[in-house]
Amino acid sequence: MERPDVSQVRAFLLGLQDRICAALEQADGAAHFIEDAWQREGGGGGRTRVLKNGAVIEQGGVNFSHVYGDAMPASATAHRPELAGRRFEAMGVSLVIHPHNPHVPTSHANVRFFIAEKEGEAPIWWFGGGFDLTPFYPVEEDCRHWHRVAKDLCAPFGDGVYEEYKAWCDRYFFLKHRNETRGVGGLFFDDLNDWPFEQCFAFMQAVGDGYLEAYQPIIERRKSTPYGERERQFQLYRRGRYVEFNLVFDRGTLFGLQSGGRTESILMSMPPLARWEYDWQPEPGSAEAVLYDYLTPRQW
Repeated sequence: MERPDVSQVRAFLLGLQDRICAALEQADGAAHFIEDAWQREGGGGGRTRVLKNGAVIEQGGVNFSHVYGDAMPASATAHRPELAGRRFEAMGVSLVIHPHNPHVPTSHANVRFFIAEKEGEAPIWWFGGGFDLTPFYPVEEDCRHWHRVAKDLCAPFGDGVYEEYKAWCDRYFFLKHRNETRGVGGLFFDDLNDWPFEQCFAFMQAVGDGYLEAYQPIIERRKSTPYGERERQFQLYRRGRYVEFNLVFDRGTLFGLQSGGRTESILMSMPPLARWEYDWQPEPGSAEAVLYDYLTPRQW
């Protein structure tokens, strides 16, 4: 099997990071991303960009990383035993945005490419990624818009693609110990190599570019909605669920830490503030109780 053109994937990812940062700065209207370039001791590095204390975004990070090495981390070989003994190369853009206003949902997106090689054998490669939305005070219009963008970008790639990757997202972003989804989902795909390389790459590009189309209109609609201390405290409480998922279940976090990635960049997905409260329950019929009706998979 011919080796895929890794350079064109890298070029797209670097450009995607630039476009997303520029658009989010414009949406915020006050703060700018600060870049922190870093090198990985075992090979590779990346560009971490963080925006803090903006007018709209309390903290957000948009990371590009490109790492490589001679030995696979344990999290990868446990998932794919055939990768043992292969050199690897992994690159991607990953982002999480935590807004100030509890009426603006938290959002996450990630697109990535992975290749593992061994002398005399065909390379093993795949794409992965997706995006998902985590509202605190969900609005039906926003959730439907988010999923409509996801469905539309999947349409050129065949019947059933949206349904498959929407369902995968619902399964993946599920907190088993809480018996609830992290939010209202979106798309999630991994190990994508069933199509020719160029088609897989095109799908990854569509997902990466679709994130802004899905998220920007929601920011604009909700960023000026009034809120008080009650809403703020509920937002911080629900952010705790985000932390729980990322530290317990997220494969990207585990891969990054086990492959010797930069800890500050890997954990930039964490919210700047969060809280936990023992056995808290929303008041029946309250605005906070509405969220719990959304934390189970549904058709949009």
